Amino acid sequence: MPVHMIKLVVGAETIDDLMAWRATHPKGSPWILNTRMTPKRAAEMVDGGSVYRVFRGVILCRQRILAVDTLGEGPNARCEVTLDETVVRVAPTPRRAFQGWRYLEHNDAPPDLDEAAFGEIPPELARQLREAGAW
Repeated sequence: MPVHMIKLVVGAETIDDLMAWRATHPKGSPWILNTRMTPKRAAEMVDGGSVYRVFRGVILCRQRILAVDTLGEGPNARCEVTLDETVVRVAPTPRRAFQGWRYLEHNDAPPDLDEAAFGEIPPELARQLREAGAW
């Protein structure tokens, strides 16, 4: 069973903001997520795991993890998580703020949205529906 990572998004309030930021990078360059600490369960994360992104207190999307690499040694070490370019929208799920990243077990991960069935739902409306227990 894969293990996922959950991470707060800083500097973007919506998935569209995240995609606009990505568009500023050179075409064909890998999507790298930098973290300070390398996950001890990296092998489980690469084996089908995703990074779930939290925007303003709500998980809205995920990206599949392709690789987890540690660069440097000792106090200068850092981690690079290579992500798939495809951003998959998930059922909006509230999440409290935290620092860095956390593991997310597969059973606790929000389900992917079937966009054909729901179409584009504004994130604020989706959050209110989840909090009301209607979605």
